[in-house]
Formats: sequence, structure tokens, C-alpha cells
Amino acid sequence: MWANFSTAAASASAALAGLVIVAISVNIARILQFPHLPFRAAVTIARLILILVTSMAALIPQGGQALGAEILVLATICWVLGLRSSRRSAKAHTELNRPRFESLLEAISGEVQVLPFLLGAVLLLAGRAEGYYAVATGVIAIFIFSTLNAWVLLVEILR
Repeated sequence: MWANFSTAAASASAALAGLVIVAISVNIARILQFPHLPFRAAVTIARLILILVTSMAALIPQGGQALGAEILVLATICWVLGLRSSRRSAKAHTELNRPRFESLLEAISGEVQVLPFLLGAVLLLAGRAEGYYAVATGVIAIFIFSTLNAWVLLVEILR
């Protein structure tokens, strides 16, 4: 049932990760001028890889509980990376005298992207099929916010 979704998500996440990597390589000198942007870019790629690996794992013939365990490990890693990115962002915004809401918005958007994966993993581990829907919500959230981050790294950074 979820094979088509997983196939599409894996393909789209790989393509978007490539775009983010190109954006980073094109604007690397400018990105390095901001202390929080290199880690933000890395976390954006990590979240897209979370979709890629999760989607590929979902295509492997296995039970939902095994998939839940795999997603839990991967999502936890991304969640920790996101927390580190948020901390760096808050520190950088203070140093750069930027509005506090920017770092708060980055922290909240990071949680919105990864928490559905954690919830989905727990539900799958509990044998609940609703976990697939939670993970799908996370996939969509990551696509939206990663596209915005790609825009920032490719276009907005040049302003």
C-alpha cells in the first residue's frame, strides 16, 4: 500500500538533497560567513537523507515493528542534529544581533519535521499502522522546509 509513496519520496528526497548540495557548493563562501548556516545546511541534507533511507527501508519486505525500530534510530539522530543546529542558530542570532524569533522559528520548524517520524516509529513499534501516516506527515514537512532552506542557501543568501 505504501510502496508507491515510498518510491516517490525516495526519488524526490534524493533530487532535493542534490539541489541543496549544489546550492551549498555554489554559495559556500557566503554560507561560511554566517556561523549557523553550515550546520543548518548539513541538517537539511540529513533530514532529506532521513526520508531517503526511511523510504528505502519501507520498501524492504519486513514487519512494521522492524521498520519502526529503523526509523526510530534514524529520526533520533536527525532530532539530535536539529537540536544542535537550533542551539547554534540561537547563539549566532545573538552574536549577529538578529531578531530572536528567527532562531525560535528555526527550532520549531525543525521539531515539526522530525517529531512525526519519532511518533510514527513508536506507533509502528506498537504494531499500529497509523505510524505510516505519521511518517508521511514528516516526509511532507521535510519537503516543505527543505525547499525553503534550499531557497535560502541558493538565493536569499546573496541579498
